[in-house]
Amino acid sequence: MRDVEQPIPGIQSVFSTSDDTEESRLEAQELGNYLLAKSYFDCREYDRCSAVFLPPNPTSNILSSPSPESPTQTPTKSAKGKGKAPVESPSAVPKPPSDSLPTLSQKSLFLALYAKYIAGEKRKDEDSEMILGPMDNGTIANNELVGIGRTLEAWFDTRRAEGKEGRNQGWLEYLYGIVLAKGNSDASAKQYLIKAININPWNWGAWLELKDLLNSLEALRATYPLLPHNILTLLFNIDASQSLYLTSPEIHSSLTELLRIFPTSPFLLTQRALLHYHTKSYDEASAIFSQLIQQDPHRLDSLDHYSNVLYVMSNRPRLAFLAQLATATDKFRPETCCIVGNYYSLKSEHEKAVMYFRRALTLDRRFLSAWTLMGHEYVEVKNTHAAIEAYRRAVDVNRKDYRAWYGLGQAYEVLEMHHYALFYFQRAAALRPSDRQMWQALGACYEKIDRPAQAVKAFKRALTAGMAFIEPMMVGGSSSFGSSSFDNNNNNSGMMMEQQRGVFLDPELLYPIAVMYERLGELEETASYMEMVLAQEEGPADPDAAPQQQDEGGGGG
Repeated sequence: MRDVEQPIPGIQSVFSTSDDTEESRLEAQELGNYLLAKSYFDCREYDRCSAVFLPPNPTSNILSSPSPESPTQTPTKSAKGKGKAPVESPSAVPKPPSDSLPTLSQKSLFLALYAKYIAGEKRKDEDSEMILGPMDNGTIANNELVGIGRTLEAWFDTRRAEGKEGRNQGWLEYLYGIVLAKGNSDASAKQYLIKAININPWNWGAWLELKDLLNSLEALRATYPLLPHNILTLLFNIDASQSLYLTSPEIHSSLTELLRIFPTSPFLLTQRALLHYHTKSYDEASAIFSQLIQQDPHRLDSLDHYSNVLYVMSNRPRLAFLAQLATATDKFRPETCCIVGNYYSLKSEHEKAVMYFRRALTLDRRFLSAWTLMGHEYVEVKNTHAAIEAYRRAVDVNRKDYRAWYGLGQAYEVLEMHHYALFYFQRAAALRPSDRQMWQALGACYEKIDRPAQAVKAFKRALTAGMAFIEPMMVGGSSSFGSSSFDNNNNNSGMMMEQQRGVFLDPELLYPIAVMYERLGELEETASYMEMVLAQEEGPADPDAAPQQQDEGGGGG
């Protein structure tokens, strides 16, 4: 093999990815080894890939036990699955000396460290127990994270000391952001991911990692000015807004503009379908997913959401076709397993559905849909404790998933632990303030713990969730019960106006409001709402008016 110190003549200008003379020289010297390491990586031999550039155990001398006084260590997860596995923050331990770091180009160092990270993730999955088995308490961690974090921190310190920070390529910032996010250092992870995006905006993986760290509309708005202004920023805004269940006209407008440029983009069409799915426009979502299948019948990305749509619509023939298509394409994809699980759930074969959701999680333990859907199935078979554990795992994967929070509330209601249920329903309603089902469940929970005033406000929010006049309030992001828009007098007159216009008001919501007012001793309000109940029972003024479509339940998530 050619000496690594001797560059192959004539290849520097062809294979170099940097304008930096020093980086170009290192890349040229390492080309043979880089191609070898990349081949190992493509063959999924990650340890061999890393060993091409790094010693087999470059951090073995620093993998010591963490200090019990370290403030950045994550608490150990209990047997009930609360919290996350302990992952030590790289900044909480001594860094290796800078002279121990190999002299490599950024591209080669990233490949070696990223391969080490993937190898650690692979070993973590291999060491994990059976899904929701007796020993599956979620405490298995990636043991490579600490060493990778220390190595990267030392590398960044060296670059700062040498005044070379402005010559970074963004790949190592991206990897360090991943490591910090795994260690629950979200603020630092955001900083490094934003750096990586500004240096190399074409690394879509960095955008996706940043999206996972944004848990609210306020966080998204605060991050947006820090990002570069290009088309990827528009794509990121749409994707992040969709993950936060934001479906404002501005999002649809931005998506329409991008679709004019990329009219057949599967990614953009999928985002449009998911926006319709979140607003319960199931016919529109189904039509777009059908278009995507016709356009690319072997693309399985996001088809698990399509199976949820078909489940809610009770379209069993179409769901059977989708399950056959996905199985024929790749039966070992988590999306395929979720589609088949939804099919069996629709047939009320819940044991088979659980088996397929378990199979999806065996393939990918961070596949959110499978955890949530498996929780729904356990509710169906009356295994409440298993359902709670499944929903908890879903929340651990993505704290923005309102379905998991709502499922936890339902499970604790079954156990008659209403104060626990109240907490989870509040979280679900905060994530989905425009979904009347969240507020209805919250109002019922307040009713059971004898808090009639709060129950009235929650039920009124449920009534007005689908009305046009609530939209201006939602733009402000408020999910408080104390909004002046829902004072008794103003809201009651609004209800009467909507009734006079022939808008359907659900008697199942009007009646508990009347009962709560009776408990509060406000008999005039009680009579008013009872009259509205009777009026709605006689039928709406508009014969075409109908109640909203029933929300998804069971396996449809």
